[in-house]
Amino acid sequence: MTVDHVPARPPAADVAAAALPADPDAARRALARVAAATSALLDDLGEPADRSPQQRAEAAAAVDAARALRAAFMDAHAEAVYDELTDHRSRHLRIAELVREAEARFPGLVPTAEQLAAERRRAQSHKEGHEIDQGIFFSRVLRSPTAGAHLLDAMLRPTPSALALLPEFTRTGTVRLPSVTAERRGAVTHLTMCREDSLNAEDDRQVDDMETAVDLVLLDPATEVGVLRGGVMSHPRYRGRRVFSAGINLKALHGGGISLVDFLLRRELGYLHKLIRGVRPEGAADWRRSTVDKPWVAVVDGFAIGGGAQLLLLFDHVIAASDAYVSLPAAQEGIIPGVANFRLTRSVGPRLARQVILEGRRVHASEPAARLLVDEVHEPAALDAAVAESAERLRGTAVLANRRMLNLAEEPVDQFRAYMAEFALQQALRLYDADVLDKVGRFSAASAGKAAPARG
Repeated sequence: MTVDHVPARPPAADVAAAALPADPDAARRALARVAAATSALLDDLGEPADRSPQQRAEAAAAVDAARALRAAFMDAHAEAVYDELTDHRSRHLRIAELVREAEARFPGLVPTAEQLAAERRRAQSHKEGHEIDQGIFFSRVLRSPTAGAHLLDAMLRPTPSALALLPEFTRTGTVRLPSVTAERRGAVTHLTMCREDSLNAEDDRQVDDMETAVDLVLLDPATEVGVLRGGVMSHPRYRGRRVFSAGINLKALHGGGISLVDFLLRRELGYLHKLIRGVRPEGAADWRRSTVDKPWVAVVDGFAIGGGAQLLLLFDHVIAASDAYVSLPAAQEGIIPGVANFRLTRSVGPRLARQVILEGRRVHASEPAARLLVDEVHEPAALDAAVAESAERLRGTAVLANRRMLNLAEEPVDQFRAYMAEFALQQALRLYDADVLDKVGRFSAASAGKAAPARG
C-alpha cells in the first residue's frame, strides 16, 4: 500500500481533523496518512528534549489525535487485524512478533523499528512515547475474546531459547543463564536468581532468562517441582546475603531500558502466566490436557519488593525468612504493579490489598498479616529443610490435578485476559506520565551517589 504524500510540517489541527472512514480499506489508508503526517511533524520539531513549550504542545496535540484514530481503528477492526496478522490464527505469534507483523502490514498502526530504535537511545523522560501506541494495539487485541484468547495461547508456548537448551538440561540437570541458574536435585529443580549486583532487580534481560528457565522446568520430564529463590548478593548493602527480589530496575527504567513489550507485557503474559497455566508443548496436543504444568515453591530471603511480591501470588507454597518483608511500592513510583491489583485482593482481602498497593505498607514476615501472603516463616538457617519438606509434599499424585482446578477457580482465563487488556494501555500511559518521569529521575539522581535497592 502506498501512503499518500504529506507536507513536511502539517498543522496539528489538520491531523486532529482527520476522520476514520467506515470502509476498512479506506480507514487503513487514512490511518497511514495521519501516522505519516504526525511522524513528519515530530521529525520537523526535533528531539523531544530540545523542544520549546509551544512545540511540545503542538506535538502533543498531533500525537493525541493520531492515537485517537488508532484506537478507533482497532475498536472497529481488531479481530480482522489479528486474523490477517496471524493468517486466520494459523500462526501463533508472540507479542514481539505480532507487533513486527503489524508494522509491516498496517503502516501507522504501531511504531516502526526505526522509531523504537531511536526511542531506546533516549532516557525515559526524553522519549516520544511511541510505546503508548503499542499499548493501544494490545489493549484492543486482548479485549477480543477470540483474538485475545489466541494470543494468550501463543504466549504459553516454549521460547526458542528453552527448546535449544532443553537437551543439555535434560542430560546434565544444570543450565546457567546470565541472571538465573537452573539446577535439578533429584525430582526438584531449583531456580536461583543471580543478579547479585542489583538485588535481582528485573529488566528485559532477566525477564528473558526467567522465561527460559521456567520453560525448562516445565518441559523437563525428570522435574516434578520447581523452586525459586534469590542468590547471594555482591551489592554493597547486602553483600554475602541472599535476597529474593528488589522489583523493577528503576535505573534501567530511567535510562529507557524497560520496554512495554519485552518487559511489562512479556513478563505477565509469558513466564508469570506459565507459572499458573504451564507451558503448551510443541507438536500434537495431548487430549488429556493442553499444557504441562508443575507445582512451585518460592523462598523469600531479605525482601520481595514490587515484582518480587507479585511473584509470590503465583506460587503454590511460599516460605519466608523470619526477617523478610513484602511490599508493592509501584503506586508510589507511579506505575501499576502488574497483575497484583487483580490477584492480591483474592489473597489478602480488599482492605490489606489497598494498604499494600495504594499506601505502600510493608508486610513483615513476623506479623500475623504475613500469613495471608506466605505459608511458612522460619529462621534463615532452617529454610533449606523447610524447602525440601515442602517440595516433597507437592510431589503428591493428585497435586497437579487439584492445582489446575484451584487456578481455574481463582483466576479464570477470560478474567485474566480482560485485566491484561486494560493493563496494556494503562501501564503504557503511566510510563510516560509526568509524575513517573519526575520520580524516576529523582530516584536515579539520589542513587547515583549511594547504594540503594531498586524498587517497583
